[in-house]
Order: sequence, then C-alpha cells, then structure tokens
Amino acid sequence: MVKYPVGIQSFEKLRTGGFLYVDKTRLMYDAAQNNFVFLSRPRRFGKSLLISTFKAYFSGQKELFKGLEVEQLETEWKQYPVLHFSLASAKRGTIEDLDAIISMQLDWAEKENDVSTDKTNITTRMTSLVKNIYAKTGNKVVILIDEYDAPLLTVLHDKERLEIMRTELQSFYSPLKDLDPYLRFVFITGISKFPQLSIFSQLNNLVNISMAPHYATICGITEQELRDNFAEGIHQLSLTYKTTDEKIFAEMKRRYDGYHFTENSEGVYNPFCLLYAITMDKIDNYWFGTGTPTFLINMLKKFHTDITQLEGSEAIAEEFDAPTEDMHSVLPLFYQSGYLTIKAYDPILNLYTLGYPNEEVKVGMMRTLVPYYLCRDTNLTTITVGKIYLALRKDNIDEALRIARSFLAGIPYEEGTLKDAPARESHFTAMLYVMFSFLNLYVYAQVRTAKGRMDILLKTDSHIYVMELKMDGNVDNALKQIDDRGYAIPYEADGRKIVKVGINFSSEERTINDWKIVEL
Repeated sequence: MVKYPVGIQSFEKLRTGGFLYVDKTRLMYDAAQNNFVFLSRPRRFGKSLLISTFKAYFSGQKELFKGLEVEQLETEWKQYPVLHFSLASAKRGTIEDLDAIISMQLDWAEKENDVSTDKTNITTRMTSLVKNIYAKTGNKVVILIDEYDAPLLTVLHDKERLEIMRTELQSFYSPLKDLDPYLRFVFITGISKFPQLSIFSQLNNLVNISMAPHYATICGITEQELRDNFAEGIHQLSLTYKTTDEKIFAEMKRRYDGYHFTENSEGVYNPFCLLYAITMDKIDNYWFGTGTPTFLINMLKKFHTDITQLEGSEAIAEEFDAPTEDMHSVLPLFYQSGYLTIKAYDPILNLYTLGYPNEEVKVGMMRTLVPYYLCRDTNLTTITVGKIYLALRKDNIDEALRIARSFLAGIPYEEGTLKDAPARESHFTAMLYVMFSFLNLYVYAQVRTAKGRMDILLKTDSHIYVMELKMDGNVDNALKQIDDRGYAIPYEADGRKIVKVGINFSSEERTINDWKIVEL
C-alpha cells in the first residue's frame, strides 16, 4: 500500500521511509542554478519540505534522489556546507524571543561545523560563521531560511513593533550580500513578501520566483500529479463514500484545488488537505483545523475590510503585488496567505481579479469570522446555521429568514460587526453573508450587474434567491429595485426556480423586521 507522508517535512525521512513523493526535483534543480532565491507560498503548502529537499541536494545525498528527475540532470553531486535556519517559532512578538531563537540556531550551526565565531552581535556572528566554514572546508556555503517572516507577521498590525522587529531581522540578513563570494546558494521562503523594502534592501540580486510562471507548481499538487500519484487513496475514498473514483476526484477538486500563483497558470491543490483527506479516509476542512493566523484578523480590522467584497475583488498589479509592509489593503496579504487566489488577469489594464480558491477556504474563512461578525458563541451560531440549512433544503426561505431574525435579535450590542461602528446596511449584509456562506452554499454579495450591484445572490440545488436589503426602508422598494435593475435576468435560463426576496433591517431592533418573497 502507498504510504502517505502526513506531517513529514524531512525529505530524507520521506525517501528512506518509503513514503510517496511527488517529484518536484526538476523545478528545484532549476531554482538552484541561481544564487539568491525568494519564494512566497501559503502555510501548509510544502515550503519546509522544499527547504529540506534543497538541503539533501546540496549536501550531496545522491542516494535520496534515485529515480527522480534531478538524477538525470545533476552530474557533479558536489557536497556543500548547508546552514538551515527556521524562524517558525519566533511568534511572541518580542526582540528577546527573536534573539534567543536566532542565537540558538547559530549555536547549532557552530557546533555542527566545529567553528567558532565573533559573538559581538548577530551580524558579525553570521559573517564570521560563513567565512570560517569556507576557510575550513574550502567550499562555498548554502543558506536556507524557512519562515523568514514569522516574527514580522505577528506584529504586522502594530507599526511601532513591526519597525523594531524588522530592524532586528535586517541585522541577521544584512551580511548576505557582502558574503556573496563565500555563498553558493541562498534560498529564503515564507508567507508574505517583504523583500523589496528594508529587510532585504541590500540584496539587489535576490530572484523572486513567487509569481514566475515556470515555478507556479513548485509547491502544491497539479491535477495530473493527483491522478498519477493518489489513485489508490482516491479509490479507497470512493469505497468509503460508496461512489465512483471520478466523483471523488471532482469533490477533491471542489474542496482543495484552485490555487493560482501567477496569471494563466495551472491550478494546484493544497497538499496538506489532500494527504489528510486520504489518510483519514474522510473529506473534510483540514486547512482551517490547523488554526487561522491572528494577523489576518488584525489586518481585517486595521483596513476596515468589507468581507463581502473579497470575492471578485480587483487590484492593479502594483497594488496586488505590493510588499507586505507597504500594503494599503488586505488583498496582497490574503493572496500570499492563500485565502484569495488569482481568478483572472487583464493584461491591457494590468488588472487582477481575485477570489476564494475553493470551497474549503471560503467556508473555513466564514467559520473563522463568526466571532467577529456574528457572536462569540460559535456553538449557538453553528446550531442556528444548521437550522437555516434545513429550512433551505426544504426550499423554505421564509422559515430561514425567521430563524435568522430571531438569532440576530439575540446578539448583544457589544458583539459582532456592529460593536465598533453605527448600524449600517453594509454591516447587516456582511452578517447575512457570513451566515449563508457558513452553510456551504453558493453565496455571493455585492454582485455586479449592468445596472448596479445586488446585495446577496444565494444558490441552492433547486433555487436561486436574488436578495435586496434595505435598512429602515421598505421591502416593496427592495423588490422594485430588483426589477428595475434586472438583477434576476441573467439567471432566467439557469433552469432553477428564481425567487426575489426583499428584506428590511431595523436599526432600532438591530435585526430583520420585514421581508417579502416573490417566486418567478
């Protein structure tokens, strides 16, 4: 039986243990022909395994690559001293914590290579470490840095602390340029993109392959790789769910595929979710089970983000690919973190269209936002949403709205999206959007049409609900707006029953107080 490497980030352990390995060594080899390389990818996408693969390659462990593409490409298999640093655990947001973690790893490197260093500060220590290893071995040094941005993301919302942490990290990274004559290869990876500003300002030869078409699939699993390598696991899932292999492939695609790391590139699956689904013999939302970074929630608050606008958001290239420390919206960070991905690109306008990559990400995101947009009692929210789901399964939108009205009326004023701002129609729209998205249904907010934007579009297997919301208004006016602006027209040929829904919120009661439903 195939052994799937769940949680294994060591290339050596993976290969010697007989685990499945999807061959990415050709891309690794191509990247290794450069001197300084940077790669940004979301968490749980195999960055640490890629780092480990580089380590084995530059350490000359040819036996680990038997049968892989790089075996036919590499002829020398020269062994280099490799320094491997990871800042993944430096997340407490203090200089003391960061210094302790860096010092500990420098200690390990010195002992492993049996060299002493100038310990005046981390800059001189890194410099003397590399030079002394080169002097001792006569070989250039390879430096691999994993999760380089972890200390920064922790304090990203705090400008003062961010500047302090950035300055400290710059002291660690700054020697790299001057050490160029002693270095064979430097590879830096993380989630976000800081390298264009001060943290790597001196590394003007740093090659950023994050959005290079050639490296779009260096992390993640393509459709062909899924079919070539995971057929046995897919078949076992089909037996468990009493269905066909093709239907399982389709479900996996809907759940875990859809990440695009450059325009017009092939989509890739989240490898962590694929492995967990097959190993656990259960298709579920695994990525969010590992926790949602708090920096994302902090940035949503900082930029006062309208979450209903994330799906289908547009950004020019300069804004979309902006360095993390120079962002003016959450879009670059949400893309780099894997919560949004490239859906389309207009080369004439230089404009990207972004959206959720797949169902798991969208539903998981909504679950995460429940305490911030609805109420802190996530159990109550889950039960309520379950009742709404059952009502919609019966095509009873009237019952669903009654349940929603009762739930919203019971939310304390100090909780949810209204706690920091006066009641506005957009807040109520966001609350409904989170609730309906939580249902695992197709829901869209602020949908663009030729004559405006409809507030909410909700699709079930049998119905399409076109919803217009008003606050302290009139439901008849809401329905009239649907007609006047032709919101329902694009769906007339869909085959599902179209239902117009006018909804009114009361700012005084802070819940839905009236609605009207018209079936076409």
